[in-house]
Amino acid sequence: MIEAIKIPEIGENVASGVVVAVHVKPGDTVAVDDTVIELETDKALVEIPSPFSGRIIDVLAKTGAQMKVGDVIARVETETQEASLSSSSETAETAKEEPQAVWVKPENLASDQPDITAENEDGAEDGAKKRSSLAEKTLDAPMGAISRASEHPSVPAAPSIRRLARELGVEIHTIQGSGPAGRIIENDIKAAVKRRLTTAVGDDVGAKAPEVDTLPDFSRWGTVDIEPMETVRRLTAQSTATSWSTVPHVTQFDEADITAVVAFIAKNTLKAEQRGAKLTLTAVVTRVCAEALKHFPRFNASVDVAGNRILLKRYIHIGIAADTPRGLLVPVLRHADQQSILELAKAIGDLADRARNKKLKPDEMEGGTFTISNQGSIGGVGFTPIVMWPQVAILGISRASVKPVHVHDRFEPRSVLPLSLSYDHRIIDGADAAHFLRWIAAGLEQPLNLFLE
Repeated sequence: MIEAIKIPEIGENVASGVVVAVHVKPGDTVAVDDTVIELETDKALVEIPSPFSGRIIDVLAKTGAQMKVGDVIARVETETQEASLSSSSETAETAKEEPQAVWVKPENLASDQPDITAENEDGAEDGAKKRSSLAEKTLDAPMGAISRASEHPSVPAAPSIRRLARELGVEIHTIQGSGPAGRIIENDIKAAVKRRLTTAVGDDVGAKAPEVDTLPDFSRWGTVDIEPMETVRRLTAQSTATSWSTVPHVTQFDEADITAVVAFIAKNTLKAEQRGAKLTLTAVVTRVCAEALKHFPRFNASVDVAGNRILLKRYIHIGIAADTPRGLLVPVLRHADQQSILELAKAIGDLADRARNKKLKPDEMEGGTFTISNQGSIGGVGFTPIVMWPQVAILGISRASVKPVHVHDRFEPRSVLPLSLSYDHRIIDGADAAHFLRWIAAGLEQPLNLFLE
């Protein structure tokens, strides 16, 4: 039996990628979970495995090609017995689903009505009772609705998956399955819902990228070198354009006296190295920000424009912007508020190293609730970072410098750190941003005060 190996659902909002390596050729034998291709998508390299075992008869993926979720990578000839079992299983499940072709009036689906699908699966009622119930519902259904049900061909999906699609309002016949033999799985249903919600929000707030005019022919005035956008740069362009057009940005600036933090880092550098970590200012700032997000939950939220509501997240996942040869990547530290400074330092070092070496997984760059971008190692006195939608705030850190600060009736040389906080003005007011940023600055100036509350 010939089976198609397709690109499965990879991660949240990941729809396509670029093939960077093809590991099979026609005639090769593969086993289940053998790597077929490597795909660079959503700023990470992902290995796509084979869901079948057998002999490769055709390879459609080409190095450098752009492919999307659901595209066929290769075709494999599976063993006859395996194909027979798969066909028998699919036939049995299709037979169990026959009653679902009937359209039913909404009023007939009240809580006190029996679930025909559940009855078929569990065998709870005899055949006569089922046929009677089915006939009653069929008589109630409009003739047009019954004929529409027959327009859609049967799709390969388990009864539980069909029920999930109905509950979530998803038309299952419109979905491309990513499971074996194109079967629709739970992740396919969830991805369809996510796409629908994303589209709805984008339509309401203008998140779609604006149409742009065609560029003039610059070669009329001189020589022009053209280079294609690499995957990371292209994705960065898309995400920043979406963020900028979606979020009404405002940036708040402040400074923090980090003289005590600098002394703390110098004192504990050796201890951190002995535990396999590099103690940095970023780790300290991350821990302070995690505490700040507990006290100011609106900075750890998202705006649901379609539903006219604010989503306050009870978890704190902080993204750390990392500069790599491929461009900007933002790996995420999970539950930053539950980790010590040394644990954060070790995690930041590990994520940054794997970001530079293309070892990050897609899910390691998802789920962030707040972001920190530290440009201090490069320089500058301040900048306005772009909020990473659907987050509502991002903290920018510039280079610290020694300045004279008036302390106890005299000026002293102190290490001063410039801070920039960009935020979503739809749910955060200027006063809230000033209080939040001052709280962070105070936490860096007097870190022991964090443990008094």
